[in-house]
Amino acid sequence: MFEWPPSTRLSYTLTGDYRGPIQGKARVEWLRSGSRYQVHLDVEIAPLMSRRMSSDGLLTEAGLQPQRYEEETRVVLRSPRRRLLLFEAGRVVLPGQDPVPTPPGVQDTASQFVQLTWLFTTQPQRLRAGESVEMPLALPRRVSRWTYDVVRQETLETPVGRVPAWYLRPRPDSPGSNELAVEVWIAPTLQYLPVRIRIQQEADVFVDLLLERLPQQAAPVAGPAAAGR
Repeated sequence: MFEWPPSTRLSYTLTGDYRGPIQGKARVEWLRSGSRYQVHLDVEIAPLMSRRMSSDGLLTEAGLQPQRYEEETRVVLRSPRRRLLLFEAGRVVLPGQDPVPTPPGVQDTASQFVQLTWLFTTQPQRLRAGESVEMPLALPRRVSRWTYDVVRQETLETPVGRVPAWYLRPRPDSPGSNELAVEVWIAPTLQYLPVRIRIQQEADVFVDLLLERLPQQAAPVAGPAAAGR
């Protein structure tokens, strides 16, 4: 029987391009308490900008069920920009829009990484070249059905050593302007966690996250624990 992992923190080095080369840090944090979860994705490019993407919801037999997604972006010399998505039965409330119908299994920008980990842990036969995974995604502007194609296995050179990982390339049903495209490298030897994440916004605007240390996990505990810091 599948057991959800204990609270886990993944730390990444960040490189990329935003009007020139950039460097920074990023972190994915998974927190669980009983039947509830939180996922936080933090990206920091000091001193230019930072962004926190947070998902909060339920653990189910079909994986994660988001109930709330928050995104806050801070850019130097600008006011913070906040976005909130609320998930209801069969629909999601997007910023400044009427509720939009959602298909079963819908995820958000932050929860999708853990949902992929759950999927490949429970169905490892799907992590091979030529396979694909369909995933409805609720983005701040719209709900879209994405397909992640399993392209090939690669060996990544990381600060924790050589890590074999499967490269997943996203294929949206209809690409939108100024939307994030997220490529993921899943490592079976590291509990099917993402060892590399590449986030592309425009042709010349992207960040590339590479795992900089082994996953930090809390010791399993009996009974619920606080899913917050």
